[in-house]
Amino acid sequence: MDFNVKKLASDAGLFFTRAVQYTEEKLGQAEKTELDAHLENLIAKADCTKNWTEKIFRQTEILLQPNPSARIEEFLYEKLDKKMPIRITNAELLGQYMQDAAKEFGPSTPYGSTLITVGEYQKRIGAVEREFIQASALGFLNPLRNFLEGDWRTISKERRLLENFRLDLDSCKARLKKAKQAEAKAAAAPDFQETRPRNYVLSASASALWSEEVEKAEQELRVAQTDFDRQSEVTRLLLEGISSTHVNHLRCLHEFVQAQVAYFAQCAVHMQDLQKELSSANDDTFPNAFVGNPSMSTIVPGSSPQSTTAPPGGSPPSRTSASPGPLDPVVTLKIGEVKPPATGTRKAKVLYDYDAADTSELSLLADELITVYTVPGMDPDWLIGERGNQKGKVPVTYLELLS
Repeated sequence: MDFNVKKLASDAGLFFTRAVQYTEEKLGQAEKTELDAHLENLIAKADCTKNWTEKIFRQTEILLQPNPSARIEEFLYEKLDKKMPIRITNAELLGQYMQDAAKEFGPSTPYGSTLITVGEYQKRIGAVEREFIQASALGFLNPLRNFLEGDWRTISKERRLLENFRLDLDSCKARLKKAKQAEAKAAAAPDFQETRPRNYVLSASASALWSEEVEKAEQELRVAQTDFDRQSEVTRLLLEGISSTHVNHLRCLHEFVQAQVAYFAQCAVHMQDLQKELSSANDDTFPNAFVGNPSMSTIVPGSSPQSTTAPPGGSPPSRTSASPGPLDPVVTLKIGEVKPPATGTRKAKVLYDYDAADTSELSLLADELITVYTVPGMDPDWLIGERGNQKGKVPVTYLELLS
């Protein structure tokens, strides 16, 4: 490899000079040209924008793709300028597993057919998620990345140039100051032996030599000041563009929120459709398996007290009064005359202790197994439970239905 020794030596000397300048400035032994207040405020605003934009960008990447390996793969494809293959989402993968399992269990069985239905909706949700990720990456992540990798790099480059011109300006000021001090000293007491350079004309006066040095230093100072002022203006114009960057990022943020709204709205529609389909498909076998229970979070005043013992880490759900209303079809139901259907009975595990409110209900003990079924006209929040020769109504929320 061919090295330019002169350039290497020059760069090393410049680096050493810069290091000495910085040290003297920190110790207060050298003059430092301060930037104007407006430019300092612009620099502070730009640094703040860069730092928070970087944090928001990184966290949004994690939100859209939690898998760090997948993020690294996307980064490599981007740097290699190659098309990224379509990656299946977690919901789509779950849906595929469910449908594959249904084939093994038998698609005609209740469990198998339900797996097929749920798997199909999981795939739909996964497709919606992929659209959301693509829209967010295009409308929100890309503008942030363009700022960090484009505009900010340009700003940083110009700021480094400004700092170099400032150091050159301060160096010229220091050189001019030393030349003037030497000129004044030579004019007061000239010393030919100390002030004249080797091989210089012996008749030249020291004051004339330093006068020339002063003129040269002043000329260099004017050039350095011009370069510094020009670079300050360039840097100021770039930094003032940060306000436009904020406006652009604000528009992108609105687009990101709209994409989120659309994503969650479509997911909610799919889940509501799934709930309705499952409720309809299982109505003949077990009508209340997928019906929401609005009474789970309320307790009607005046309801009979009950003993509830929750397992560790859990608590029994609250329930409405066990007494049926005057229009409730269960009013006419006589528990002693109820007969279990030929098909449709299931086993259930009791989750919490339950004390019967009246003779039509069946008291329960946590962790015991009972047989449950429904009869036409029953409230969907209740089932008929049997334990040996005992029979009565039991609340669905206190049970874990088994296959």
